[in-house]
Amino acid sequence: MSDQLKPWVIVSSISDDASEQDIDRIRPQIISLVDNWQSSNGTMWSGSFSGKPSGMAVFEATEQEAKKFYDEYSKVCGDVLVHHMYQWDAMPILSVLSK
Repeated sequence: MSDQLKPWVIVSSISDDASEQDIDRIRPQIISLVDNWQSSNGTMWSGSFSGKPSGMAVFEATEQEAKKFYDEYSKVCGDVLVHHMYQWDAMPILSVLSK
């Protein structure tokens, strides 16, 4: 069923040719996307990997919601971050923890 909540993960890393100005330009837009998600759709955990130029976001959504979020994310950072989204076959722990 496509309307069933599933865990998703977006893994991102800074493109080799991205500048510090590029990162500064997209940072507020990414924060806004995450804030909007959390205020309307639920929990999202995101962050970088120990100061490395990569990070991830984990969230639960229907397939349609996840694809919509990923499309918005790609529009914001597609030229700065190399990123991929995966449906994560993990226990739906975010639903449990967010209650």
